[in-house]
Amino acid sequence: MTLDEGRRVRLAEDLAIGEAVAGEPGAAVGFLSLGAGAEGTVERVDGELPESTEVREYQRLKALFEDYGHTMPAASRERLETEIAALEPAWAAYRERGRRVTVRVRLDSGFVLDGLHQDVLTPL
Repeated sequence: MTLDEGRRVRLAEDLAIGEAVAGEPGAAVGFLSLGAGAEGTVERVDGELPESTEVREYQRLKALFEDYGHTMPAASRERLETEIAALEPAWAAYRERGRRVTVRVRLDSGFVLDGLHQDVLTPL
């Protein structure tokens, strides 16, 4: 899903925000939770979230194989192919999901969520 500024979105799951603290440190007086279904508008789209470790490793090994695989001994090349094959499901999931970003959303209730991962939002 691509999120753009001005797009209407809905929370796909409950969000637990944190503890409200009274005057003294560690004295929690409450907990804020926003329920799934709350709607709002995307105010800003921030940068992309970094790829997972598995995706970065797949990209590194694949580049290594493409550049130097033909010069490797057979056993090393086979081991590299096995490692690449083990990481292919993570790579396929990453490509299917597309770029992931964080956003700033102003909910209709007035709450503003900043740095929110797009995975907890659905477009309207």
